Amino acid sequence: MMSAVHFFLKACLIMDQPQNFKRWLRFLFFSLLFGVSFGEVRYVLPEEMQRGSVIGNVARDLGLKVTELGARRARVVAEGTGQLCELDTASGNLLISQRIDREELCAQAAVCILQYQLLLEAPLQAHSLVLDIADINDNSPVFAAGDINLDLVESTVLGRRFPLESAHDPDLGTNSIREYKLSPNDHFALEMSTQINGNAYPELVLKKPLDREAKAEHVLKINGIDGGNPVRSGTASIHVRVLDANDNVPVFSQRVYKASVPENSAVGTVILTLNATDLDEGVYGEITYSFSHLSDKLAGVLDMNPLTGEVRVVGLIDYEEASTHELDVQAKDGGGQASHCKLIIDVIDVNDNEPVIEIKSASANIGEDSKPGTMVALINIYDMDTGSSGQVTCTIPDNVPFKFVSEVKNYYMLVTDGKLDRELQPGYNISITATDAGSPSLSSVKVLTIMVNDINDNPPTFMQSEYNANILENQPIGTFVMKVKAEDTDDGPNAKVLFQISRDTNSEVFSFLTINSDTGELFTSRLFDYEQSVHFQIKVIARDGGDPPLSATCTIHVFIKDQNDNTPAVLYPVQSSGFIAEDMVPIEAPRGYLVTKVVAVDADSGHNAWLSYKIIRATRPNLFMVGLHTGEIRTARPFMEEDEQKQTVVVLVTDNGPESLSATATVSIVIGDGLPVLNELFEFVDESQDSDKLTLYLIIALSTVSFLFLLLITGVFYFKLCRQSYVYRSTTASLPIFPTTYCPPSFTDFSHCGTLLNDDRYDSFLTTGSWRGDFRFGANTDTDTLKKRSAAYQKSTLRRISADRASLKVRAGVPHPCYVVK
Repeated sequence: MMSAVHFFLKACLIMDQPQNFKRWLRFLFFSLLFGVSFGEVRYVLPEEMQRGSVIGNVARDLGLKVTELGARRARVVAEGTGQLCELDTASGNLLISQRIDREELCAQAAVCILQYQLLLEAPLQAHSLVLDIADINDNSPVFAAGDINLDLVESTVLGRRFPLESAHDPDLGTNSIREYKLSPNDHFALEMSTQINGNAYPELVLKKPLDREAKAEHVLKINGIDGGNPVRSGTASIHVRVLDANDNVPVFSQRVYKASVPENSAVGTVILTLNATDLDEGVYGEITYSFSHLSDKLAGVLDMNPLTGEVRVVGLIDYEEASTHELDVQAKDGGGQASHCKLIIDVIDVNDNEPVIEIKSASANIGEDSKPGTMVALINIYDMDTGSSGQVTCTIPDNVPFKFVSEVKNYYMLVTDGKLDRELQPGYNISITATDAGSPSLSSVKVLTIMVNDINDNPPTFMQSEYNANILENQPIGTFVMKVKAEDTDDGPNAKVLFQISRDTNSEVFSFLTINSDTGELFTSRLFDYEQSVHFQIKVIARDGGDPPLSATCTIHVFIKDQNDNTPAVLYPVQSSGFIAEDMVPIEAPRGYLVTKVVAVDADSGHNAWLSYKIIRATRPNLFMVGLHTGEIRTARPFMEEDEQKQTVVVLVTDNGPESLSATATVSIVIGDGLPVLNELFEFVDESQDSDKLTLYLIIALSTVSFLFLLLITGVFYFKLCRQSYVYRSTTASLPIFPTTYCPPSFTDFSHCGTLLNDDRYDSFLTTGSWRGDFRFGANTDTDTLKKRSAAYQKSTLRRISADRASLKVRAGVPHPCYVVK
């Protein structure tokens, strides 16, 4: 309030009159009383203050702390007028932001009031600020016509009064026109007259008879002087032409005409018709009508027919610009004499303005975790019309999680009214509809776009919870294995997924693979050996970029695929540089008699471990033959006298890999005399029949492997827990099991031997002719039992070799060791 007093005293210094001071003091008292009663702050300030001038300290006058202004986003908003002032939140001062011209804002209204609102948010508070603009003497009186022409007949009687057009001064009160002065002359004097409405205007009074022959024209000067300090004045020239007698002036039927017209009336609408009469005849009785003074705005809105006096609408007439128009009308006869009247036109308001929607404050983004009741936008809605046409209702669609809350007239807070989920609805285009109560009603729509900000509320999701990957053994480090994929429905950094191998995985397995954290691509970080490990599993973690991050885990089962990287190993006969066991065969042995059997194994598995046997060198080339897949060495013909007693046969053992590997076995055979011929060792082998059977067996084996491969995924865990094996033994107790001395150390460990390995992914397989043998390896044979049996057999075999070579021959029919039973 102190600011109001400050500006009031400043205005009074400009007025500089005791009477005005008392009147302004009374006005200030009532203004202060009114402001306190209705919770508003009123400031009285003169117009034309410089920009940046302080109007008053709002914080002090409202009892607010200056720090609150910035924290609560305080701002000043106008109601229907331009923003002429602004708030300095740092000091709490209300400052002039634009030029304030009272005459432009309020024309000649007695009181010029500007209404503003001081808005504070969180919580929302509104204070009314009233600016009372005081007039200063900033305008000089102006005559509408710089030259006033009067035609007076020389017979004009003394004392005749000729009304003159008043000078126009936009200022009010003492700053408006106070007096008129006429330049010194002998024939005319200047006197003031008052209209019905109280407005004063000058009249030229004839004091001395005119004599056209003596002086046909008189030039006078009239000054309009206002009451301001300093004084301002305006000047016009009066040209009086002395005419012959025209002793009657036009007379209006009414001194004041009143009419009304609805705004937005069509062009050409007749408002009213003026009427003036002149008793003269001829040219002196012809009357023309015109407006004495018409502003630039009204010049394009109203027009008058100079002959009939009809006042018509020629432009857009708007109630909101001015509800009343007061005009001066002149009726002038052909002799130059004129009279004046007042025309008052009231504009009738119609509902021609749509409601105005102004977004005073809006948050373009809102977090999806916002609680119900969070303010999103502050909206000011008003209508320039009056009455019911200015009553506005505001709505938004029902299918959005927002609602309106209004605590201050014409101000609406848009707040959340439900849970937001960016993944379901990332943004909203809210149509705000404002509708007035006019008939017919008008409405306006404004779309407010609100984007929902993402929070990290969704963990990554793998496309599969488990993956299977196959790696060929012996692949170089850095070989691509597979790619895992995970998606995150969040947005931005929250959706950025990084991959890593879980450290919960076995510490040894953890280092087997590396992963590209960005793409999820897995690569080998070591060489894999199928014979060492056939399967392992790791866990991969997908973690997003949120804070805190969310994660998901998937399991990857990695299977090592076999390569043909192991050569066959000959178990029997033992290939030693110092000693090769000799096998005995009776000299009476017929063709097809089983002499011995080459036993070999391959550490690989599957087809890579299928072995084939072939004689590549012999003492007598056609004396012995070997089974292609059994390794059984039989006689190809009966023995003859010229055959050497000792025969050496070199057998080539090759596997079935894409690039086959081989080994050789040297067999030493002694032809003995007097050894019995055993019927169970005699059988003629038809190689062509074996070849046909081999094809059949291969088809059966391939079909079986394909079928079991389909059952691999579902049965892998079951077989791990429940796999069992057994050792099949022939009822013939005399058939041997090869001792450990015939096998490399790696073959005693059943988990590291390709042929003897218990691998659930590979089916059992038979080679052609294997059914004839009786020897079997079980996948889970107890190692200790095998060692015990091997040691016992070693002792027994050595005794038999030293005692009787013939009994070793009987036991030489050993089956193929690659016959694996699951």
